[in-house]
Amino acid sequence: MTGSRIPPSLARRIDRLAWRAHAFHRFAHHPLCDAYRNEVLRVGRHLRVCKGCTLLAAGLLVGVGLGTFVRPVLSWGAAALLLALGLGVLSLRTRVPKSLGRFLPGAGIGIALWAGWPCMLAALLIVAASGVLYRRRGVERSLCNACHERLRSPCSGFAPAFRRERAFRRRVDRWMDAFPNGLPSPTGDRDRNHPSA
Repeated sequence: MTGSRIPPSLARRIDRLAWRAHAFHRFAHHPLCDAYRNEVLRVGRHLRVCKGCTLLAAGLLVGVGLGTFVRPVLSWGAAALLLALGLGVLSLRTRVPKSLGRFLPGAGIGIALWAGWPCMLAALLIVAASGVLYRRRGVERSLCNACHERLRSPCSGFAPAFRRERAFRRRVDRWMDAFPNGLPSPTGDRDRNHPSA
């Protein structure tokens, strides 16, 4: 099979399978263990999403909704920005409740977007600067450092993603083994180990 080119249809199938295999934790942003259960929201049986990002998005939506309805003056927008900035910086330095460190800053940014172009520009600059500072600080992993499973590979927080990745690779290996002699059928052979099952 060396030197043979994977047809675009098979490459697309592999991409779709990879997306489905890891969709359940794609937006979790934290390990899926008991230590991080307060950082992750459970949606349905399998899907996990980051609590902080969800609250930030919810606050932004609430702020935009309030701003649309109230049409705040420039001073209100500036006050909302100061609130967002203060709580946002505080949440980067210390662990604060997600409602304070994510929801309220999101709401403040959302309100400021409707308070005139100076506030809108300042809000966009604050969002950009916060993103840079958050990336520089990195993900909070203090709970991992204190965990008794930290030397286990994979630990219970990453084991579900690890199992999905193994199932995904087994499926793709079967497809690739069948490739020289004939492409797999359009529907494929689903079984218990299918990553999207």
